[in-house]
Amino acid sequence: DIRSCERNGTAPPADSDAGPDANHRDRKTGGGMLKKLKSRRSQTDKWPVVTEDELRALGTHITPDHVLGLRAVTEDYLCKPEDNVYNIDFTRFKIRDLETGTVLFEIAKPPNSPVEGEEEGVDVDASAGRFVRYQFTPAFLKLCTVGATVEFTVGDQPINSFRMIERHYFQGRLLKNFDFDFGFCIPNSRNTCEHIYEFPQLPDDLIRQMVAHPYETRSDSFYFVDNKLIMHNKADYAYNGGL
Repeated sequence: DIRSCERNGTAPPADSDAGPDANHRDRKTGGGMLKKLKSRRSQTDKWPVVTEDELRALGTHITPDHVLGLRAVTEDYLCKPEDNVYNIDFTRFKIRDLETGTVLFEIAKPPNSPVEGEEEGVDVDASAGRFVRYQFTPAFLKLCTVGATVEFTVGDQPINSFRMIERHYFQGRLLKNFDFDFGFCIPNSRNTCEHIYEFPQLPDDLIRQMVAHPYETRSDSFYFVDNKLIMHNKADYAYNGGL
C-alpha cells in the first residue's frame, strides 16, 4: 500500500527573504528563514484516468487534476520552457535524511550558469535544465523520511498559488505521489523551503527489482501557478550505487 504524507494544515507562504511571517520556521545559516512543507493528502486512484496524449491535446490548459489522472510516466514534456512566464528559477536543491541529518547530495546553479552537480552520482542535463539523473545506494530505498530543500527565485510578478505535484514510477507502476503548496511568493524574491517526503515502505522484492533495474524508476515533477501548468521536469533513478 502507498502511504501518503499528511498535509500540514493550510499551506503557508513559501519563505521569502523579505517575508514578514516567520512562524514555525527554522533559521538558516547566514540569516533568513526556512519554511517546512508536507505533502497534501491525495488519493490518486479516485482521479479519472487520463493519457499523455489526451493531456497534450489540451495545450496550455493542463491543471493539477489532469496530471493526477496519469497512470504512467510521461515520455515527453507537457509544456515548453517559455511557459514559465513567472521566471521561476531553481538555484539550489539539497536532499538529506531527516533521521540522521546526513546530506545525500546537493546541486546548485551558480549565477548565470547552467546547473552543476556538486556531489558525485548526480548527472544534470545542462542543455535542457529540465532533467536530472540520480544514482543512490540501495540503502536509500530503506529511508523513511527525507527532506528536500529547494531554493528558487521569481520574477517581477507576484505568484499567488505555486504548487508542485511529483509522481514516481517503476516499470509503469505508480509508486508514490507528492503534492506540495509553496504558497504566495512576492515579486523578485528568493525563496527557500524544505519539502518533507514520507516514503512508503516498499516490499523487499520490489526493492530488489528497483536495484537490479537502474534508471527504470522515473519521475515527473509538474509545477503550477493558479492551477495552470507552467513547468515540467523529469528525472530517473538508479539504486545500485556501490555494488
